[in-house]
Amino acid sequence: MAAPKKTQKRMPRRREEFTYRGYRIDELKAMGTSELLPLMPARARRKIVRGFSRGEEILLTKVRKGDEKIRTHLREMIVMPEMVGKSIEIYNGKEFMKVEFQPESVFHYLGEFALTRRKVAHGSAGIGATRGSKYVPLK
Repeated sequence: MAAPKKTQKRMPRRREEFTYRGYRIDELKAMGTSELLPLMPARARRKIVRGFSRGEEILLTKVRKGDEKIRTHLREMIVMPEMVGKSIEIYNGKEFMKVEFQPESVFHYLGEFALTRRKVAHGSAGIGATRGSKYVPLK
């Protein structure tokens, strides 16, 4: 007797507006850094309290100015609420990957959205591949 198939439930589409700890994204954008600190996760809070580096400050000014093409190597930068809706190209070690930031990405790191490793897709065994594949019947 065959085992019953497992059905994977898909997440329902979000109908209501996104909120982060009770605040809408436009409210988060209006807040200052000192007001955002209690809402942030501990690691992001620690990074902000210690201060942004010079490169991170430059990136934030480009975002605030509204530059259309922003490229960065700063994978350790935190996604601030003012970055939502903007697209930034993030370097993954080989190329720049264009990322459009959604409200759900607030307070994550830029590097989380430009993966450095790709999924391995192994080919099928064929003639001359390995000694073990010698016995695989070819059509």
